[in-house]
Amino acid sequence: MPFLRRAVGALAVALGLAAPAAKAETGEVRFTRQPGLIYMPMVLAEQQRLVEKHVAAAGLGDVKVSWVTLTSGGASVDALISGNVDFVTSGATNLLLAWDRTRGEVKGLAASAGAPMLLVTRNPAVKTLADFSAKDRIAVPTVKVSAQAVMLQIAAERQFGEAGRNKLDAITIQLGHPDAVGALLGGTSEVNSHFSLPPYQQIELKDPKIHVVLNSYDVVGGPLSNAIVFGRGKFMEQNPKTTAAVLAAIDEANALIRDDPKKAATLYLAATKEKFEPDELVAMMKQPGVVFSTTPYGTMLQADHLSKAGVLKNRPKEWKEFFYKAVHGQPGT
Repeated sequence: MPFLRRAVGALAVALGLAAPAAKAETGEVRFTRQPGLIYMPMVLAEQQRLVEKHVAAAGLGDVKVSWVTLTSGGASVDALISGNVDFVTSGATNLLLAWDRTRGEVKGLAASAGAPMLLVTRNPAVKTLADFSAKDRIAVPTVKVSAQAVMLQIAAERQFGEAGRNKLDAITIQLGHPDAVGALLGGTSEVNSHFSLPPYQQIELKDPKIHVVLNSYDVVGGPLSNAIVFGRGKFMEQNPKTTAAVLAAIDEANALIRDDPKKAATLYLAATKEKFEPDELVAMMKQPGVVFSTTPYGTMLQADHLSKAGVLKNRPKEWKEFFYKAVHGQPGT
């Protein structure tokens, strides 16, 4: 009888009748990111092959990991919606728009980092938002819906009242940060102001003709996660180990930044070819309001504004509604 049971078992295996193996996860993970210091964790994840490391540790074998740099959050979201990438790194406003547009199918995995955004100008007459005129042009990554554009609307509403929420929209133009820096410093472009993030604002402020008009830290009253990793909920649910590996890779990158900022800065500069000394970058990384954490900060402020402005059809009650369950235990805002 034992021999018969073994024979039957062998036959079942041969005929594929044995218990099925666990369903394999994806063989490829595709990411986008944008240029700028707040994308350092993702740059390090690519440069140090951290996703591959954690995928292998999860026993998922050889998974292809690919990266593409886009200068627009809108283009990144389009790539995600069309199925050309699996994870996007962009601002919370783009996450919220995608979450709303897909009725909750797109969700945040985690924050990546955050830093105060500075609105700077070369117009000496502009000291506050009230001083901008129709002759000025403010460059933002995406008009009306980028983190910078939304922060500008929030600040305008506080200064001019609800009717003045969109007062400055007419003088904003869409331009990627690297191009906006060139336009602002060149002095001949119609773009005379730029709402950006590190390191672009630091490059601009080296010019004595450039000065700060608005700091997002003052608007938010604390840190703001303006780099968020998000993707399709279906992909994350179908690939839980892969998703956990991505989150672990971001955590490891952030730990490197925290524990050895100069090494992190050196690795980042080697990958991006940005023209800074490591110590310059470390100084930016240690500025007040700069955070490298998977905890999402300040996302509900933006969600509330977009809902009130009628941009979002569905108003979330809390930040957990538009984030994947993996970070629900964190003290997000």
